Amino acid sequence: MSALRPLARAMPIRPLRTPIRTPLLRRSMASTPDSSHVSEHKVDAAHGATSQDVHGAHHDHYDPPTGWLWGVPPDQKHENEGWEGIWFYGFCGSMILGTIAYAWKPDTSIETWALEEAKRRLQAEGTLPEDA
Repeated sequence: MSALRPLARAMPIRPLRTPIRTPLLRRSMASTPDSSHVSEHKVDAAHGATSQDVHGAHHDHYDPPTGWLWGVPPDQKHENEGWEGIWFYGFCGSMILGTIAYAWKPDTSIETWALEEAKRRLQAEGTLPEDA
């Protein structure tokens, strides 16, 4: 511990003088509109968002509850989208194939190898009969 003390005194830690700016920070700072650009838009008093939002992230994303599962009333039939059948059969098929592959995978544990190697060596010595 005493060997480190002279090194610690020789190299003081100084705070950074300039802030670190990453390319992402520079890009986001460059893309912010100036004050004249913001003043052209009307501001929604309730949400504080502009009426012509550039990124579209400030509008209301909330869908009010309808009381129906996935918003489909019981008298209407749910129409499958194009990706649903592919996803269902692909997912179920891969799970079945994965289960089969896992069930028939080779036993590569060290215990199995050691047991077989010990039997082979004992049979070579003649200590263990050949039929065991």
